[in-house]
Amino acid sequence: MRKVVLNLAVSLDGYIAGPNGEYDWCFTDDDYGMTEFLNSVDATLMGGKSYRIVTKYGPPYPEFTNYVFTRTEKETPYQNVVLTSEDIPDFVRSLKTKKGKNIWLFGGSEIIHPLIQEDLVDEMMLAIHPILLGRGIPMFKNLDERKTLQLSDSITYPSGLVQLIYKK
Repeated sequence: MRKVVLNLAVSLDGYIAGPNGEYDWCFTDDDYGMTEFLNSVDATLMGGKSYRIVTKYGPPYPEFTNYVFTRTEKETPYQNVVLTSEDIPDFVRSLKTKKGKNIWLFGGSEIIHPLIQEDLVDEMMLAIHPILLGRGIPMFKNLDERKTLQLSDSITYPSGLVQLIYKK
């Protein structure tokens, strides 16, 4: 069965984006393991807000099938984008049973929350950036219960970024 992997940047104070969705604070001076990670996935999961931010810079991840949960967009100019307004956990349960590589839970918080709530995230790769944003979009919102994870690896980079990898 395919795994859903949440891989994202997070500020030291727990934000995945600034108050306006900005991510200009993310380090881009090194690969930080992204090449290896991108070779392990063939699909992304993202919400409509993330999709709109990504497409400002061109097509989203042309080498992958990009599943976008949205009620706003009704069509897309990109052949590798699948728009859906289906129930997020039900859609992902089905997707996990299909053949393929792992699935990258790209963001944002509106889809991260229900997938964590339903225990559908198999692994978390969190790139902790040494910055305090003070406000923004939080990584987690009001979980109904505690979720215990197991640290499987940690990598410290000279820039101060720390990659933490957790599994269920």
